[in-house]
Amino acid sequence: MHAPVARRILAGRHRPVVDVGCGTGRLAAVLPAGWGWVGIDRSPTQLKGAPRPAIRGEATALPLAPCSAGAVAALWMLYHLDDPVAAIREAWRVLRPGGVFVTCTTRRDDSPELLPPRRPTSFDAEEAPDVVAHVFPEVEVHSWDEPLLTLEDRAAVERYLVGHLADPSLVDRVVTPVRVTKRGSLIWAKKE
Repeated sequence: MHAPVARRILAGRHRPVVDVGCGTGRLAAVLPAGWGWVGIDRSPTQLKGAPRPAIRGEATALPLAPCSAGAVAALWMLYHLDDPVAAIREAWRVLRPGGVFVTCTTRRDDSPELLPPRRPTSFDAEEAPDVVAHVFPEVEVHSWDEPLLTLEDRAAVERYLVGHLADPSLVDRVVTPVRVTKRGSLIWAKKE
């Protein structure tokens, strides 16, 4: 998701970019040097690997002035929060008029070849557009539901399972190579 998100941010000339839940800075890596990026994450471990500037902070209380950002990205992270609407409100607060908010998440039935359906989280693709619409009146949704990933061997399947916090012993049920169906949504909204 990071590269397509960066392309749209660049095309719209939305800067600076606030990357909420930035991790090690994957979005910054696909933006041009000097574009204007600030990473925010609550994990000091993740921030150690992030480019600068990177700030330790909470998605629900961004350490930024109102109307100071051209774009706010919250990629693959809102499902970690009990109240994603609070974080989306914070994104709205720091966006200037004309700025964009972007987020993404998977469906509960993502990766059916490897994983059983997940229990609902606070921000699954099934409800994510409605959750974003609590703050932004108009949302644009781009969904995917297709085999997008091939895992060639047992080790790749095991890494995938561990990365998705799933039981690594599920690898014993899989014949490799395996094509994995990815399901989810990318959601854009604009502050008018």
